[in-house]
Amino acid sequence: MSRIVLRGGRIFDGTGAAPYAADLAIEGERIAEIGPGLTGADVLDVTGALVAPGLIDCHVHTVFDGMDLARLQTRPFSMEFFEAAVNLGRLLDSGVTTVRDAGGADLGVKTAVENGIVDGPRMLISVSVLSQTGGHADGWTVHGDLQRLLVPHPGRPDCVVDGVDGIRRRVRELVRAGADVIKVCASGGVMSTRDDPRHAQFSCEELAVCVEEAAAAGLPVMAHAHGAAGIKQALRAGVRSIEHGVFLDDECVELFLDRSAWLVPTLMAPASLVEAIDAGMSVPPEIEAKARSIAATHLDAVARAHRAGVRIAMGTDSGVFAHGSSPAELAWLIRAGLSPAEALLAATSSAADLLGLADVGRITPGACADLVVVDGDLPGVEEFRKNLRCVIKSGRVRARS
Repeated sequence: MSRIVLRGGRIFDGTGAAPYAADLAIEGERIAEIGPGLTGADVLDVTGALVAPGLIDCHVHTVFDGMDLARLQTRPFSMEFFEAAVNLGRLLDSGVTTVRDAGGADLGVKTAVENGIVDGPRMLISVSVLSQTGGHADGWTVHGDLQRLLVPHPGRPDCVVDGVDGIRRRVRELVRAGADVIKVCASGGVMSTRDDPRHAQFSCEELAVCVEEAAAAGLPVMAHAHGAAGIKQALRAGVRSIEHGVFLDDECVELFLDRSAWLVPTLMAPASLVEAIDAGMSVPPEIEAKARSIAATHLDAVARAHRAGVRIAMGTDSGVFAHGSSPAELAWLIRAGLSPAEALLAATSSAADLLGLADVGRITPGACADLVVVDGDLPGVEEFRKNLRCVIKSGRVRARS
């Protein structure tokens, strides 16, 4: 078994401890040893750099690479899987070594990564995005056509579902399809033309049975929720994480703390979406108006949650915009009041805790050798993409493209 030593760096181990000087040895896919003066067959000089756990992005859509709806509606169905392979490589190149796919990737995409057919981050998948009729993931349009972003197929059950019995059956179908987490839309959204992000979606009873059925299979529930009403209903139902949280209020914060739930802010999503629209991406005017209206509110909401002690894990909504820029979320978290160390924890050990993963997100002997090497010390994470020197996944140094 080969032994690789990273020599001369400072270790950010994800435990909350300050970075410290040490060498790090990798044997096979695991971290073998941490300490001074280590030797190995292969030595990487990382002097002057921070060695940290690989980043974890808790909210991506790997079958998309931007929301140009005109392009997506003319894309042949199976193209999404080939594009996912490219997108996963871009995520890995950017320093992301684990992702939670929040809708789109099916068990085949995850298995392709696990079997080495596709080179990408390790994956957890939600498969589909549960939406009520007329909700965030219902592709119905006013001219009577469907413009579905997630077309149902044998490995991806239909997103649109109504009623307690319908939800119960659909969650069971998602469990059967290989989902690691159930994704439900508890409010309207931005990338949908006929709903309002401030409005709640699904009834309390529907959300409760979603959580109940998921728990019966040992799975958590992640809830897309912008508006305060939807956030509250989802938290009271027992979801593990709220995605976005744009219009959360003080009562929402109290519920987060009372239920020990997580916030996955995706702060860069609206700003990146606006940048793409300004660069020529084609979306309906209703979507553009919503994207432009929420950015400042979003930052304030996350700052409020952070000050109150709400647990935050990094997620980006990568796929709504082009993949490869996930680390820019670190700078957004810092703008929301997190310190550089807190932002990096949100993208490493805190994200691993949210996802229930014990062997990633921390640097300790025996953990997966998922690592990034970033020039400079902790303040350098704000410009992570520029300072990224090296990505290692499962003990293999990634050749940067």
